[in-house]
Amino acid sequence: MRRPFIFVGVLLFAALLGFSWYMTRPVVAVLAEGTLLTSTPAAPGTELSLRFIHSVQRTPVEEFFVVNGTADGLVLRVTRYESFGVGLPFLESDGKFRREGDWFVMDMERPIPRLDLRPGISTKLTLFLAGEAIPLYERVPLGTLVGVRVVPRYVAALPGFFPVR
Repeated sequence: MRRPFIFVGVLLFAALLGFSWYMTRPVVAVLAEGTLLTSTPAAPGTELSLRFIHSVQRTPVEEFFVVNGTADGLVLRVTRYESFGVGLPFLESDGKFRREGDWFVMDMERPIPRLDLRPGISTKLTLFLAGEAIPLYERVPLGTLVGVRVVPRYVAALPGFFPVR
């Protein structure tokens, strides 16, 4: 009679361990105003990018990020932009600078613990994550604070507790 109870107990314990492991795995979470917009599993090397129109120059800018080696933040790897030569990175100390046709490209290794974004007028701020284009300028009101973080899955599951600021 005790064997079925022991078996059920072992199964429940294994399920609890598996669930606990799953909920502590890192994800890239995107949150706006207490609402989780999306999340995707994050491992070192997971890529995401931003595309927007520069608010002053009105030229396209692209930024490429990866989840860092410890899966607790991001690294800005590349910034690509078209420019009239004013207001965008250009110093050698910012990274390795090169031209690709009409584009200026800056290769770098800049740790970014988190991204705080605000869609603006005419910027067409779009996030690319896990093969999905997320047009933030259409998904949230202009000026809304959008947080992009690498956090444990359980934090993303509780968006009211998500540390945006």
